[in-house]
Amino acid sequence: MQSRLRVQGHPIQPMLVTFPFGLFVCAVVFDLADVAGGPAFLGEVGYWTAVAALVAAGLATVAGLVDLWDVRAGRTSRTVLTFNLVNAVMAALFLLSCLIRANAPQRGANGALLAAELVALAVGAVGVALGARLMQQFERVTEPSGFETFGDVPAGSTVEIARPRPF
Repeated sequence: MQSRLRVQGHPIQPMLVTFPFGLFVCAVVFDLADVAGGPAFLGEVGYWTAVAALVAAGLATVAGLVDLWDVRAGRTSRTVLTFNLVNAVMAALFLLSCLIRANAPQRGANGALLAAELVALAVGAVGVALGARLMQQFERVTEPSGFETFGDVPAGSTVEIARPRPF
């Protein structure tokens, strides 16, 4: 399987998935510092970092759904569906945390919300492992990578949407 959404021959969705996970990790670090007695603004920063991660997760989900369209039934299909479901569960737990904190005067976290965020990160770690497995499966099928691909890209084109070639 090849991704429909690519930038110079490289799939977009694996690039986009790293942003929400990294932002969620940063949000938990800020919330941990807030709960541990740091300045109150760290909780606010943690909240807005989680909100930014949710926006990035939405963009990654759209790219993932476009790629999901062409996955054949079988083991890879189950892995892709599990990967997307795991990432959706992680995002849902953070969304719940953000909704609880949204109306608070100080959007800092408490111990229960921090525990929920840590569980969400553990779920996200499973998603990272599944994503790594998927990338290993797709690398066996994709075209060459590295400097030899620069000659294949027409001048001026940076993003392409292409029909994937069969296995």
